Amino acid sequence: MKRLGVMLSWESGGGTFQYTQAILSALLALPRSEYTLVAAVTQPLWIEHIDAEVRVVRLRDTQWNRTLNRAWAFLGLPIALWRRTVARLDSDVRALVSESCDLWLFPGNERFSFRAPLPALGTVHDLMHRYEPQFPEVSEGGEYETREFHFGETVRWSRGVIVDSNVGKRQLVESYRADPEKVFVLPYIAPMYFYSGTSAESDGVAHRYSLPGKFFFYPAQFFQHKNHASLVLAIDRMRESHPDVRLVLVGAKNRNSHDEVQALVRQLKLTENVLFLGYVPDSDMPALYRLARALVMPTYFGPTNIPQLEAFATGCPVATSRIYGIPEQVGDAALLFDPASIDEIHECLVKLWTDDALCAELARKGRDQAARWGPPQFAARLREIIDTVI
Repeated sequence: MKRLGVMLSWESGGGTFQYTQAILSALLALPRSEYTLVAAVTQPLWIEHIDAEVRVVRLRDTQWNRTLNRAWAFLGLPIALWRRTVARLDSDVRALVSESCDLWLFPGNERFSFRAPLPALGTVHDLMHRYEPQFPEVSEGGEYETREFHFGETVRWSRGVIVDSNVGKRQLVESYRADPEKVFVLPYIAPMYFYSGTSAESDGVAHRYSLPGKFFFYPAQFFQHKNHASLVLAIDRMRESHPDVRLVLVGAKNRNSHDEVQALVRQLKLTENVLFLGYVPDSDMPALYRLARALVMPTYFGPTNIPQLEAFATGCPVATSRIYGIPEQVGDAALLFDPASIDEIHECLVKLWTDDALCAELARKGRDQAARWGPPQFAARLREIIDTVI
């Protein structure tokens, strides 16, 4: 009997939360005759996702524990010494160690993957602070140094590290001299709720948000690397020949870039063409994809991303950036462009807006991709990784 622990620490929303949900679902699918599961939770919302057979450990994240970790990091004291003494000082670490798990999974870049003396399977989602350091969200305010420290120590102390793609594995090995035998590729999948839905739900969402009959869709927080500006400029160019073009943007308004994008839309007199929906609950997202003419995602970050997988699962055509591991991820099921090229983005937009046959073909290929790599395949690969590491 293998005893597995999983850290559930992210609040609702965002790609890391969705990824953590996928990991949890895969773990819950493991046969209970061979695996026992322990879930360490910091947010009460996770309790509803866990069945009664799973042991729950509530972590308190007390002021003492936070201060202790910050002080140790500020002083630059060695992690090796910390790992030998922390269980006597940090109550959360003590609780994790006492579970005596054969392996702990950390899907959300948690500090416990190296700050606790545990057999850890860590996760590194991306190293864009190294490969795209020009974007302030990964390089300013100490973010670059924090990521360097966190990922370097995760590689050093974990029994294994999960990455999203072959490109992600290569980047981790070349950046931190990781042992390739300890780095495991587990490609992303769309959240479970994207694999079902009805036309009635879509009709309700279309009415609730007053959506146009035909529109491009881009769901993304307003970070600079999401490259909303280039997409807006391509829409502006397309409006000359297709004045009916519409773009729907979804994302919380708590980023400076949101105001910058809105200002650009006003400057270009595109307020009738570009709609800002703000934050949209997860339950409405599948219908938005089903209603959209296509997902257009001009991001500068990879190695891979989840929105194109959400589009595949719902039969929404895709155009996205030709960068890092994305061509490998999407295969021939998407149009690809240089995210720095307004010309290439514009060309893809026109094709998708005017060519019904192309959209139908991309939708079919996307569904085929989703069928080849979905929750069952994800769960089987995760089990293989766990057994190998143990």
